[in-house]
Parts: sequence; structure tokens; C-alpha cells
Amino acid sequence: MTPKDFFDYAKKNNAKMIDLKFTDLLGTWQHCSFPTETWDDDTFKDGVGFDGSSIRGWQGIHMSDMLAIPDPGTACMDAFFREPTVSVIADIVDPITREAYSRDPRHIARKGAKFLKSTGIADTCFIGPEPEFFIFDEVRYEQNQHTGFYRIDSVEGAWNTARFEEPNLGYKPSFKGGYFPVSPTDTYHDLRGDMTAELQKVGIVVEAHHHEVATAGQAEIDMKFDELVKMADQFMWYKYIIKNVAKRHGKTVTFMPKPVFDDNGSGMHSHFSLWKDGKPLFAGDGYAGFSEMGLYAIGGILKHAPAILAFAAPTTNSYRRLVPGFEAPVNLVMSARNRSAAVRIPMYSNSPKAKRLEFRCPDPSANGYLAWTAMLMAAIDGIKNKINPGEPLDRDIYDMTTEELSKYQHTPGSLNEAVDALEADHTFLTLGNVFTSDVIETWIEWKRNEEIDPMSLRPHPYEFHLYYDS
Repeated sequence: MTPKDFFDYAKKNNAKMIDLKFTDLLGTWQHCSFPTETWDDDTFKDGVGFDGSSIRGWQGIHMSDMLAIPDPGTACMDAFFREPTVSVIADIVDPITREAYSRDPRHIARKGAKFLKSTGIADTCFIGPEPEFFIFDEVRYEQNQHTGFYRIDSVEGAWNTARFEEPNLGYKPSFKGGYFPVSPTDTYHDLRGDMTAELQKVGIVVEAHHHEVATAGQAEIDMKFDELVKMADQFMWYKYIIKNVAKRHGKTVTFMPKPVFDDNGSGMHSHFSLWKDGKPLFAGDGYAGFSEMGLYAIGGILKHAPAILAFAAPTTNSYRRLVPGFEAPVNLVMSARNRSAAVRIPMYSNSPKAKRLEFRCPDPSANGYLAWTAMLMAAIDGIKNKINPGEPLDRDIYDMTTEELSKYQHTPGSLNEAVDALEADHTFLTLGNVFTSDVIETWIEWKRNEEIDPMSLRPHPYEFHLYYDS
């Protein structure tokens, strides 16, 4: 789409405003709105200025001026403003050098896609994520010098079977019992349907939606696979739309991986495949119908998984999910069909076009631009260096003894361990200058100073249960 096409589209849809969006380092959309008549063709060359020092993990105050260059090809109507508004995603550049900003996540993903082509291995990386989330009726939390608590509630919460609801009809999915009964136990079918309809309006192809395993409104809406950068753009729309549709209905959505104690957390299983000249490259006559290239890609992802997870499971809460017993993969092995393996090879179809790997460790708190690009770079490293993925594990991992499991590498036990792994193992990310050293250092510094250290300083509510009377 050209700038002219953009303005024709805006006029056709009677857009009174333009909403410009871009993604900060941690994966949250930022935005600014402009009356449509204030933009012209030159806006798509000159960009619009903003304060980069106010964006998390970006510029210092002494170098705050930045430019956002709108990408007209991302234009679509935004359904959540009163005035008709056309939305457009921007790329970030330095106003002096006019160079793309190294800490812009979208730029990093674009560099990853370009680097893949330069290797000659493939020309396209397809990503198919399965983000999960919780729909709550209320959330309250506070943390200060003398108070620390959270309280969530859901009309579907298993703990509410005795609540006075005038009347309480009793249809509450039990803990680990949400996958996936029909209504009336599943009370959110229509809400997920509304979410799906809004996703479709912005061009996202939805494959399915359903209730997920946990109680309290856990849900999943799956998008059809697409090219890396486009899917990362769609994932930003996905979060935005789902949260705002929930708000329309007086609900609140969280992509926090583990908000409910003692029940399944929310993952984001990420399906991954490489193609060249319109042909899939992972189909072959190896294990589970995989090609040698596909197995090497798995080898790279498994080898670098701890470092990848600093981006793909990027919160301290992520490691409340990555624990045994809640269907989360904590053992870095591959398998066909086995959902307890970190990398699974889905066996739904024998079609070569369906051959892909599924990395099951990521969660939806991730910045898709960074997490999926890190996966891509690990796969490239595996292919280039012929990294053996090891023997497949086709038995139930949860039935294995501690001694048996000790033979296998595990996911990090905390965000701190994942960040340490990234610090020790990031050369594969810097090939082709895809992830710059500055980006990696900034990410590590932010995670340690703004998340890990503050968490370590605060008493946990459960510590009062354990130690108050000591």
C-alpha cells in the first residue's frame, strides 16, 4: 500500500483520526493519534517525532528525540475509538542519522527475516502461535512498604461453587477441568466469538477458539501461521483486540503466564517452519517424517533454549508456569506427539506443508518480534552447524523418575537463570547484526534491575504463612 492508497483507504472508511502505534522493547504497544488532515504523503517519509526517553528500555533523556515512520501497508480500521480511526504501525528511526533504531523490536524481526534469506537456507520463516489467556471479572493488587497482596475473581472460578449468585447454577470448570466442555460449563463461547470477529476484521485468520485447561476463564484463540514479521504485527493486534473486547463486556484479560495458583498456566506454543521458493523444507524421511534440516533446526533451538527463554518466557512469573505437573514442558527434548516435550513434531497431517516444529516453552508475555526472531536465529545456527537434537523422548515424561530425567537438560528455573544463560550464550543472536550487543545488554540490564532485583527485595505473602511465627 502506498501513501496514496492509505489516504484513499482512510477516506473510504470516513476516518477522522489516524492512530500511530509502535512496540516498545518489552512488547507493549505505544500510540499517538492525529487528525487525518494533519498527515500527507511526506509524513510517510519524514515521520512524526516523539520522546524516546519515555519509552521503556530506549533512549536516555539527553538523546530523547526519535522519529516514527508509519508503514502504510499495515493500515486497518481500529474498532475501539468513538471516532472512525485508521491505525498504522510505525518503524523507528534516529532523527539525525535516519538509520533504523537498533532497539526497535520490529526492526530486529525484519533483520532476522533478511538474514535468513542471506544465508541461502530459506527465504521465509513461518510462525503459528497458540496464545492462551485468562478472562477475569475482577483483579485487585497492591505492593508497598506495608502491604502486599493480589486478589482475582472469575464467575467461572472453581472456588465460587458456593458463592451467592441469585442463583448460583454451579457450572464452574474445575481446576484443570476446562479443556473443553460445552456450554453451560463453558460460559465464554460467545465472548471468544466476539474476539474472533474483531480479529478477522483486521485481516487475522483465526483457525479455532476454545476454553483451555484451567478454571477461571482460561481461553485460547489460534491464528493461522504467517511470515515472521507479519505474525509479530498480528500478535500485537491480537493482544490489543482481546483485551479491549473483554473490556467492552465488563471483563479483564491477562496474558500473565501464571495468575492462578495450583492450576495450569498460559503458554504460547509456537509452531515454526522454513520454506524456500514456495516449498516447505522440514518434510523428509527422518524421525517423525522430518528432514535432516528440520532436525538440525530442532537441535539449535534445544541447544540455545535457555537463552531464547530470556525473550520467550521473559517474566519472573513465567517460571511459575515452567514447573512439572501443569502440562508445561520443562525438559529440553524433542518428541513426536508427546506434549510434555519442549519441542514437539505435530503429527496431525502427512502433508509436507504441515511439517513444522512446535516449541512449547514460550508464553504470551513475550514480545513476539524478539522471541520468534531468537528462535529463528537458533534454528539457523542448528542448521549451519548441524547440531544433533539428541534422541527423541516418546514416553510420558511425567511418569519418569528423577534419576531418569536427570539425563536431560531442563529449562531455567527462574528468569535470573534465563538471563544468565542469555549473557553466556548470545553469539548466535548477533550473526548478521540481527540482535546488536546493545540490545542484548539493555535487555539483560532491564530484566535484572527492573524485575529480578525488585522481586528479590520484597516479602512474599506466603512467607508470612511459613515464617511469621518463627
